[in-house]
Amino acid sequence: MPSNRQGRINSDIERTVATLLRSIKDPRVNQGMISVTSAEATGDLKYCNIYLSVMGLRDERSFMRGLKSASGYLRHELGAALSLRAVPELIFHLDRSIERGARINELISGLNIAPDTGKDDDGNAR
Repeated sequence: MPSNRQGRINSDIERTVATLLRSIKDPRVNQGMISVTSAEATGDLKYCNIYLSVMGLRDERSFMRGLKSASGYLRHELGAALSLRAVPELIFHLDRSIERGARINELISGLNIAPDTGKDDDGNAR
């Protein structure tokens, strides 16, 4: 469990990276609506795992290459925005939990389940 300071750093990085991603002009990155779901920096601030959810992603491979290409710019801007002793190296991961949740919701909505009437199979009240 991260300390208070670590938690604040994580949320600051998450918020700042979300803002900076909008300024990237690379068409490989601008493939849909990008949301930063979480950021987890290591204790020594050498690395930071950034988890992204993208609605409307067309080409995952080129998207990840575009992010890797833009990581130097993002790291530089992150260092300018936050007063950290060391700016972590950014490692991007796709977070598919929102897509999975939407799919599960779709499956549940498609089930034909009779409403509960409060009676058992024999027609007696429970």
